[in-house]
Amino acid sequence: MTAATTAASTAAPAASPSADAPKVLLDVNGIEVIYNHVILVLKGVSLQVPEGKIVALLGANGAGKTTTLRAISNLLKGERGDVTKGHIQYRGQRIERLSPAELVKRGVVQVMEGRHCFAHLTIEENLLTGAYTRSMSRGDTTAALERVYQYFPRLKQRRASQSGYTSGGEQQMTAIGRALMANPNMILLDEPSMGLAPQIVEEIFEIVRDLNQRERVSFLLAEQNTNIALRYADYGYILENGRVMMDGAALDLAQNEDVKEFYLGISSGERKSFRDNKFYRRRKRWLA
Repeated sequence: MTAATTAASTAAPAASPSADAPKVLLDVNGIEVIYNHVILVLKGVSLQVPEGKIVALLGANGAGKTTTLRAISNLLKGERGDVTKGHIQYRGQRIERLSPAELVKRGVVQVMEGRHCFAHLTIEENLLTGAYTRSMSRGDTTAALERVYQYFPRLKQRRASQSGYTSGGEQQMTAIGRALMANPNMILLDEPSMGLAPQIVEEIFEIVRDLNQRERVSFLLAEQNTNIALRYADYGYILENGRVMMDGAALDLAQNEDVKEFYLGISSGERKSFRDNKFYRRRKRWLA
Protein backbone atom coordinates (compact mmCIF):
# COMPACT_ATOMS: atom_id res chain seq x y z
CA MET A 1 0.00 0.00 0.00
CA THR A 2 1.44 3.37 -1.05
CA ALA A 3 1.75 6.50 1.09
CA ALA A 4 -1.11 8.28 -0.70
CA THR A 5 -3.39 5.25 -0.36
CA THR A 6 -2.59 4.92 3.35
CA ALA A 7 -3.40 8.57 3.99
CA ALA A 8 -6.72 8.28 2.17
CA SER A 9 -7.77 5.16 4.08
CA THR A 10 -7.08 6.68 7.50
CA ALA A 11 -8.65 10.07 6.79
CA ALA A 12 -12.24 9.00 6.07
CA PRO A 13 -14.41 5.98 5.35
CA ALA A 14 -14.46 4.80 1.76
CA ALA A 15 -17.08 6.63 -0.26
CA SER A 16 -19.30 5.00 -2.85
CA PRO A 17 -18.04 5.51 -6.43
CA SER A 18 -19.41 8.59 -8.14
CA ALA A 19 -21.46 8.12 -11.26
CA ASP A 20 -19.24 10.74 -12.91
CA ALA A 21 -15.97 9.01 -11.96
CA PRO A 22 -14.06 7.74 -15.03
CA LYS A 23 -14.01 4.00 -15.59
CA VAL A 24 -10.75 2.14 -15.06
CA LEU A 25 -9.40 1.38 -18.52
CA LEU A 26 -6.20 -0.40 -17.46
CA ASP A 27 -5.67 -2.21 -14.16
CA VAL A 28 -2.22 -3.59 -13.29
CA ASN A 29 -2.43 -5.62 -10.09
CA GLY A 30 0.67 -6.74 -8.18
CA ILE A 31 2.77 -7.89 -11.13
CA GLU A 32 6.25 -9.33 -10.77
CA VAL A 33 8.60 -9.60 -13.74
CA ILE A 34 11.65 -11.85 -13.94
CA TYR A 35 14.28 -11.78 -16.68
CA ASN A 36 16.22 -14.90 -17.64
CA HIS A 37 14.38 -16.87 -14.90
CA VAL A 38 16.69 -15.19 -12.35
CA ILE A 39 16.59 -11.37 -12.26
CA LEU A 40 13.57 -9.95 -10.40
CA VAL A 41 12.87 -6.52 -11.89
CA LEU A 42 9.30 -5.64 -10.88
CA LYS A 43 8.24 -6.48 -7.33
CA GLY A 44 4.47 -6.23 -7.01
CA VAL A 45 3.71 -3.19 -9.17
CA SER A 46 0.09 -2.02 -9.13
CA LEU A 47 -1.37 0.93 -11.01
CA GLN A 48 -4.54 2.06 -12.76
CA VAL A 49 -5.24 4.24 -15.78
CA PRO A 50 -8.76 5.74 -15.83
CA GLU A 51 -10.44 6.20 -19.18
CA GLY A 52 -9.57 9.49 -20.82
CA LYS A 53 -6.72 10.37 -18.44
CA ILE A 54 -2.96 10.87 -18.64
CA VAL A 55 -1.02 8.85 -16.05
CA ALA A 56 2.72 9.32 -15.56
CA LEU A 57 5.08 6.55 -14.51
CA LEU A 58 8.06 8.30 -12.95
CA GLY A 59 11.45 7.29 -11.63
CA ALA A 60 15.15 7.20 -12.36
CA ASN A 61 16.79 5.12 -15.05
CA GLY A 62 16.51 1.44 -14.08
CA ALA A 63 13.50 1.91 -11.79
CA GLY A 64 11.34 -0.42 -13.89
CA LYS A 65 9.31 2.00 -16.01
CA THR A 66 10.06 0.46 -19.41
CA THR A 67 9.63 -3.06 -18.05
CA THR A 68 6.18 -2.10 -16.75
CA LEU A 69 5.12 -0.84 -20.18
CA ARG A 70 6.50 -3.92 -21.90
CA ALA A 71 4.68 -6.17 -19.45
CA ILE A 72 1.41 -4.43 -20.35
CA SER A 73 2.02 -4.62 -24.11
CA ASN A 74 3.39 -8.19 -23.91
CA LEU A 75 6.78 -7.32 -25.39
CA LEU A 76 8.81 -9.02 -22.66
CA LYS A 77 9.32 -12.32 -24.46
CA GLY A 78 11.79 -10.76 -26.87
CA GLU A 79 14.06 -9.96 -23.92
CA ARG A 80 13.49 -13.25 -22.07
CA GLY A 81 11.20 -11.66 -19.53
CA ASP A 82 8.03 -13.08 -17.94
CA VAL A 83 5.21 -11.84 -15.74
CA THR A 84 5.35 -14.42 -12.95
CA LYS A 85 2.78 -12.98 -10.51
CA GLY A 86 -0.21 -10.67 -10.56
CA HIS A 87 -2.50 -9.85 -13.45
CA ILE A 88 -3.23 -7.13 -16.00
CA GLN A 89 -6.73 -6.19 -17.12
CA TYR A 90 -7.84 -3.94 -19.97
CA ARG A 91 -11.51 -3.01 -20.00
CA GLY A 92 -12.08 -5.64 -17.33
CA GLN A 93 -10.51 -8.53 -19.28
CA ARG A 94 -7.19 -10.27 -18.63
CA ILE A 95 -4.65 -9.55 -21.38
CA GLU A 96 -1.45 -11.30 -20.25
CA ARG A 97 -1.81 -14.06 -22.84
CA LEU A 98 -2.67 -11.82 -25.79
CA SER A 99 -0.06 -11.15 -28.46
CA PRO A 100 1.08 -7.56 -29.09
CA ALA A 101 -0.83 -7.62 -32.40
CA GLU A 102 -4.04 -8.68 -30.64
CA LEU A 103 -3.56 -5.87 -28.12
CA VAL A 104 -3.20 -3.33 -30.94
CA LYS A 105 -6.49 -4.55 -32.40
CA ARG A 106 -8.10 -3.99 -28.99
CA GLY A 107 -6.79 -0.44 -28.90
CA VAL A 108 -3.53 -0.63 -26.88
CA VAL A 109 -0.48 0.68 -28.76
CA GLN A 110 3.04 1.26 -27.43
CA VAL A 111 5.43 3.94 -28.66
CA MET A 112 8.77 2.51 -27.67
CA GLU A 113 11.75 4.30 -26.22
CA GLY A 114 14.04 5.50 -28.98
CA ARG A 115 11.21 5.98 -31.52
CA HIS A 116 12.16 2.94 -33.71
CA CYS A 117 11.15 4.50 -37.01
CA PHE A 118 11.99 2.65 -40.22
CA ALA A 119 14.97 4.71 -41.31
CA HIS A 120 14.78 3.72 -45.00
CA LEU A 121 11.08 4.63 -45.33
CA THR A 122 9.63 8.10 -45.73
CA ILE A 123 7.66 9.74 -42.93
CA GLU A 124 4.39 8.99 -44.70
CA GLU A 125 5.35 5.35 -45.32
CA ASN A 126 6.18 5.02 -41.62
CA LEU A 127 2.76 6.42 -40.72
CA LEU A 128 1.03 4.00 -43.08
CA THR A 129 2.62 1.02 -41.30
CA GLY A 130 0.55 2.00 -38.26
CA ALA A 131 -2.65 1.24 -40.17
CA TYR A 132 -1.53 -2.31 -41.00
CA THR A 133 -3.86 -3.89 -38.40
CA ARG A 134 -6.89 -1.96 -39.68
CA SER A 135 -8.93 -2.91 -42.74
CA MET A 136 -9.43 0.49 -44.34
CA SER A 137 -10.36 1.71 -47.76
CA ARG A 138 -8.08 4.11 -49.56
CA GLY A 139 -10.39 6.97 -48.59
CA ASP A 140 -10.32 6.00 -44.91
CA THR A 141 -6.53 5.74 -45.01
CA THR A 142 -6.26 9.20 -46.53
CA ALA A 143 -8.61 10.57 -43.88
CA ALA A 144 -6.56 8.93 -41.11
CA LEU A 145 -3.36 10.45 -42.53
CA GLU A 146 -4.94 13.89 -42.66
CA ARG A 147 -6.02 13.48 -39.04
CA VAL A 148 -2.41 12.77 -38.06
CA TYR A 149 -1.17 15.72 -40.11
CA GLN A 150 -3.61 18.03 -38.29
CA TYR A 151 -1.81 17.22 -35.04
CA PHE A 152 1.66 17.13 -36.62
CA PRO A 153 1.76 19.75 -39.41
CA ARG A 154 5.54 19.47 -39.52
CA LEU A 155 5.20 15.85 -40.65
CA LYS A 156 2.98 16.91 -43.54
CA GLN A 157 5.65 19.33 -44.69
CA ARG A 158 8.27 16.57 -44.60
CA ARG A 159 6.05 13.64 -45.57
CA ALA A 160 8.37 12.59 -48.43
CA SER A 161 11.58 12.79 -46.38
CA GLN A 162 13.39 9.62 -45.41
CA SER A 163 12.92 9.08 -41.65
CA GLY A 164 16.57 8.30 -41.07
CA TYR A 165 17.44 11.84 -42.12
CA THR A 166 14.90 13.63 -39.93
CA SER A 167 15.45 15.16 -36.48
CA GLY A 168 14.82 13.38 -33.19
CA GLY A 169 11.71 15.49 -32.61
CA GLU A 170 10.33 14.63 -36.05
CA GLN A 171 10.99 10.95 -35.44
CA GLN A 172 9.17 11.13 -32.11
CA MET A 173 6.23 12.79 -33.83
CA THR A 174 6.31 10.10 -36.51
CA ALA A 175 6.26 7.35 -33.88
CA ILE A 176 3.25 8.90 -32.09
CA GLY A 177 1.52 9.55 -35.41
CA ARG A 178 2.11 5.94 -36.45
CA ALA A 179 0.46 4.80 -33.21
CA LEU A 180 -2.45 7.15 -33.88
CA MET A 181 -3.03 5.52 -37.28
CA ALA A 182 -4.05 2.34 -35.41
CA ASN A 183 -6.97 4.27 -33.86
CA PRO A 184 -5.97 3.48 -30.24
CA ASN A 185 -7.91 3.96 -27.05
CA MET A 186 -4.68 3.87 -25.05
CA ILE A 187 -1.09 4.76 -25.92
CA LEU A 188 1.84 3.54 -23.82
CA LEU A 189 4.47 6.23 -24.34
CA ASP A 190 8.02 5.40 -23.29
CA GLU A 191 10.43 8.28 -22.55
CA PRO A 192 9.03 10.78 -25.09
CA SER A 193 11.47 13.52 -24.01
CA MET A 194 14.64 11.45 -24.37
CA GLY A 195 17.33 13.25 -26.36
CA LEU A 196 15.10 16.16 -27.37
CA ALA A 197 15.55 19.91 -26.89
CA PRO A 198 13.29 21.48 -24.24
CA GLN A 199 11.25 23.39 -26.83
CA ILE A 200 10.54 20.19 -28.77
CA VAL A 201 9.65 18.34 -25.54
CA GLU A 202 7.05 21.02 -24.75
CA GLU A 203 5.64 20.68 -28.25
CA ILE A 204 5.37 16.88 -27.93
CA PHE A 205 3.60 17.09 -24.56
CA GLU A 206 1.21 19.77 -25.85
CA ILE A 207 0.24 17.38 -28.66
CA VAL A 208 -0.21 14.55 -26.14
CA ARG A 209 -2.58 16.73 -24.11
CA ASP A 210 -4.41 17.77 -27.27
CA LEU A 211 -4.88 14.13 -28.29
CA ASN A 212 -6.12 13.31 -24.82
CA GLN A 213 -8.63 16.14 -24.68
CA ARG A 214 -9.90 16.06 -28.26
CA GLU A 215 -9.65 12.35 -29.11
CA ARG A 216 -10.08 11.00 -25.54
CA VAL A 217 -6.99 8.85 -25.98
CA SER A 218 -5.72 7.65 -22.59
CA PHE A 219 -1.96 7.75 -21.97
CA LEU A 220 0.38 5.86 -19.68
CA LEU A 221 3.72 7.57 -20.13
CA ALA A 222 7.05 6.54 -18.64
CA GLU A 223 9.21 9.60 -18.14
CA GLN A 224 12.42 10.61 -16.33
CA ASN A 225 11.61 14.30 -16.73
CA THR A 226 9.39 14.48 -13.65
CA ASN A 227 8.81 18.22 -13.93
CA ILE A 228 7.17 18.21 -17.34
CA ALA A 229 5.38 14.88 -16.79
CA LEU A 230 3.61 16.17 -13.68
CA ARG A 231 2.58 19.35 -15.49
CA TYR A 232 0.68 17.41 -18.13
CA ALA A 233 -0.46 14.28 -16.27
CA ASP A 234 -3.58 13.81 -14.17
CA TYR A 235 -2.04 11.22 -11.86
CA GLY A 236 1.42 9.84 -11.19
CA TYR A 237 3.23 6.79 -9.82
CA ILE A 238 6.85 6.91 -8.65
CA LEU A 239 8.89 3.74 -9.06
CA GLU A 240 12.03 2.87 -7.11
CA ASN A 241 13.85 -0.42 -7.66
CA GLY A 242 10.83 -2.11 -9.21
CA ARG A 243 8.28 -0.97 -6.62
CA VAL A 244 5.69 1.79 -6.53
CA MET A 245 6.86 3.97 -3.66
CA MET A 246 4.41 6.84 -3.98
CA ASP A 247 1.36 7.74 -6.04
CA GLY A 248 -1.17 10.52 -6.14
CA ALA A 249 -2.71 13.31 -8.17
CA ALA A 250 -0.06 15.00 -10.31
CA LEU A 251 -0.58 18.37 -8.60
CA ASP A 252 -0.16 16.79 -5.15
CA LEU A 253 3.04 15.01 -6.19
CA ALA A 254 4.46 18.21 -7.69
CA GLN A 255 3.92 19.96 -4.34
CA ASN A 256 5.24 17.10 -2.20
CA GLU A 257 8.49 18.07 -0.45
CA ASP A 258 10.16 14.69 -1.06
CA VAL A 259 9.31 14.77 -4.76
CA LYS A 260 10.50 18.36 -5.01
CA GLU A 261 13.83 17.53 -3.42
CA PHE A 262 14.67 14.19 -4.98
CA TYR A 263 13.09 14.50 -8.43
CA LEU A 264 12.67 18.20 -9.17
CA GLY A 265 15.86 19.44 -7.49
CA ILE A 266 13.97 21.90 -5.28
CA SER A 267 14.38 22.07 -1.51
CA SER A 268 12.43 24.28 0.89
CA GLY A 269 15.13 24.07 3.55
CA GLU A 270 18.76 25.14 3.68
CA ARG A 271 21.02 24.29 0.80
CA LYS A 272 22.50 20.84 1.37
CA SER A 273 26.05 19.76 0.71
CA PHE A 274 26.99 16.92 -1.64
CA ARG A 275 27.86 14.83 1.42
CA ASP A 276 24.23 15.15 2.58
CA ASN A 277 22.78 14.55 -0.87
CA LYS A 278 24.69 11.38 -1.65
CA PHE A 279 22.83 9.63 1.17
CA TYR A 280 19.41 10.82 -0.06
CA ARG A 281 17.99 7.32 -0.39
CA ARG A 282 18.25 6.80 3.37
CA ARG A 283 16.21 9.94 3.98
CA LYS A 284 13.27 9.30 1.67
CA ARG A 285 10.37 9.24 4.05
CA TRP A 286 8.28 6.91 1.89
CA LEU A 287 11.07 4.28 2.06
CA ALA A 288 11.06 4.30 5.87
